[in-house]
Amino acid sequence: MRSGDYAGQTSSLVARVLAGDRQAFCQLVKEFEGLVGHIVFRMIKEPEERQDLCQEVFLRVYRHLPEFRGDCKLSTWIAQIVYNSCLNWLQKKRPQLYDGDGADGLSLDELPGSHPSPEEAATRQDLRERLEREIMGLAVPYRTVLTLYHVEDMSYEEIGRVTGLPQGTVKSYLFRARKQLKDRLLAHYEREEL
Repeated sequence: MRSGDYAGQTSSLVARVLAGDRQAFCQLVKEFEGLVGHIVFRMIKEPEERQDLCQEVFLRVYRHLPEFRGDCKLSTWIAQIVYNSCLNWLQKKRPQLYDGDGADGLSLDELPGSHPSPEEAATRQDLRERLEREIMGLAVPYRTVLTLYHVEDMSYEEIGRVTGLPQGTVKSYLFRARKQLKDRLLAHYEREEL
């Protein structure tokens, strides 16, 4: 699908939602629930709070959709709402922000490969859990930028729009996040284990 086709479909979807089409809003939620979930799950450690926050984000999207002007991708606009909602939530919970515990049962998307053996599957699951634990141990801005860049495939410019950070800062955060993640992994695990 060409980007112009996608933009047309997005503006049509937005127009339908604004016209009161509930099915269109359900379609919007379905289309962007992965994006919302990725950001919320990276920024918020407390599993019990994540679902409520995701629902709150979609309520904000619905309420503020008339303000969407189309000067950026709808995904970027929604990601900005998610990011700001998470920051607001974290501001309220500031004393618990850096508890150092990242083990919460999250897993990364399946690694590529077809039908691994049970041993390979267990090894991959262990690697995903280790990587996830170490990512969740990073500071919130670092793990958020990592997620937006590597999972959501956003450009530096799009991440800057979402976070309100200059592109240079986004690049710097991404560099630091990768370095810290590498250092954390090497400090906790033998090279052969990785």
